[in-house]
Amino acid sequence: MSTAPTRTLLLLRHAKSSWADPGIDDFDRPLNPRGRRAVGDVARVLAGMPTQPALVLCSPARRTRETLEGIRSGLAGQPETQFDRSLYLADPDHLARIVQGLPDIPCAMLIGHNPGLHELAVMLAGDGDGGLRRRLAEQFPTGALAILTFQGEWRAAEPGSGHLAAFVVPRDLE
Repeated sequence: MSTAPTRTLLLLRHAKSSWADPGIDDFDRPLNPRGRRAVGDVARVLAGMPTQPALVLCSPARRTRETLEGIRSGLAGQPETQFDRSLYLADPDHLARIVQGLPDIPCAMLIGHNPGLHELAVMLAGDGDGGLRRRLAEQFPTGALAILTFQGEWRAAEPGSGHLAAFVVPRDLE
């Protein structure tokens, strides 16, 4: 008798970005000092995880690329990294289709933006600790990491099919 594989999805919102230069395009905004500190904290959480992503899909916006660079020390090995313009400010339905189309790997990470990333996490999280799910539903702050697990293939990642295993917010790590 075979059991369905467990898949782990890491949803990471970019860390806090800078609004210091009002003339800079949204796509080109860098992380601010608080955001740079937060990615180090998140990297330490990732380093302690038994399951590591084989693939990282990242929005190519500057703040998401800088977030990825800041967490690399917490990622075991060298996961394949793809920058996908369609992740920039994507809606949750688009993000869900990306998740459902992931290759046959046990763990993947998406690094993106709100509100789509938040809405995706809430949409997928069908069970898990009630307090964590309520906290996730309230907000998905910058630098936050939602860890969801699924039974079966990625294509079966439907609304409510995920288990919210963890929800990490940088201010809780300070």
